Amino acid sequence: MLWLALSIPAVKGMGVQDTQFDAVFGQGMWIIVGSITAFLVSQLIDVTLFHWVKRKTGNKYIWLRSTGSTVISQFFDSFIVLGIAFWATGQMDTKTYIASGFTGYFVKLIIAIVLTPLIYLGHFLIDKYIHNDKSNTLPHEQQDTL
Repeated sequence: MLWLALSIPAVKGMGVQDTQFDAVFGQGMWIIVGSITAFLVSQLIDVTLFHWVKRKTGNKYIWLRSTGSTVISQFFDSFIVLGIAFWATGQMDTKTYIASGFTGYFVKLIIAIVLTPLIYLGHFLIDKYIHNDKSNTLPHEQQDTL
């Protein structure tokens, strides 16, 4: 939709020039591309690391697989989105790109660490609910046919 909107000339007399419209909304396309790319790459990294740690540790060290995979994947997310949306388009110099990437990353890192106790609480509550739910158990005869 943005690409289509950018191809339509500005209405004369409205106080907005094509260059102004392109500067604001043209950047939006790069933000969308950067965000989608960063999301896909970081989620692939996150899921891969999460399952790798789970295979190595079993059901132990929930904090390591959840927080550890997030800490690494969010590093990539922070730099990919800024790199595509602002640095590669010349809207941000290298020094600002690096500083902004690390700032965003450290905010995400702090959030991941703060949320770790909530992950344990959620895991405990779900585990308690599943083990107390008698409707999940099938009679012995039905189990044999499955």
